[in-house]
Amino acid sequence: MTISTVKSAFWKGMRDSAPFVLVSGPFGLLFGVLAAEAGLNVLEATSFSLAVFAGSAQFTALQLMQEQTPTLIVLVSALAVNLRVAMYSASLTPYLGGAPLWQRACAAYLTVDQAYALSMIEFERRADWGVSERMAYFFGTNGLVAPAWMAATITGALVGASIPDSLGLDFVLPIAFLAMIGPMLRTPAHVVACFTACAVSLPAALMPYNLGLIIAGLAGMMAGAQAELWFERRTARTEEAEG
Repeated sequence: MTISTVKSAFWKGMRDSAPFVLVSGPFGLLFGVLAAEAGLNVLEATSFSLAVFAGSAQFTALQLMQEQTPTLIVLVSALAVNLRVAMYSASLTPYLGGAPLWQRACAAYLTVDQAYALSMIEFERRADWGVSERMAYFFGTNGLVAPAWMAATITGALVGASIPDSLGLDFVLPIAFLAMIGPMLRTPAHVVACFTACAVSLPAALMPYNLGLIIAGLAGMMAGAQAELWFERRTARTEEAEG
């Protein structure tokens, strides 16, 4: 390991993640605008993004806060939305687990979708990299995205504060969630999970404090897991029959 290879890994991470700025920028801008619409000032909106740094969890928490949901329910709902990060961390541990504690703590904070996806592909491809190069690459994947997210949040909060109440942007939030969900429906099990959660959420919407959101999410995850097992078993039986 040399300083030059570590720097090269970091800059490669930045280059690979550059296209994601086109996604994180608009979503950060949208969050800032909606935060201003919800009554948060620029400092509060910025602190929100700094503390959470997870788009889907931030949108979920913001919506629940607007509906005067108890803090405990807001926290549980945001954590439920972000449960996938725990699986990301488990997958990254074999590659980054040997890094110093402070680096692992920073990596945990910066573990988001694009950083995980890019890093796993590169780590599997570059067997010659050590922990230092891997960590440098991982940090590089956030070198542009994280600043872009924060800058967009601040810009959105500033712009949102000047938008008249008559031009409310409440309708944008469900559209944003639809835009995030769409690309995730990559397998039949994902589709089953999505439609199960939708079906359960309709009657569960009558529950107080938006508890229906958590119940619908759990129902969707369980249905998706069962569907995945069923599809795997069916594939195995088909292969056995053909063999």
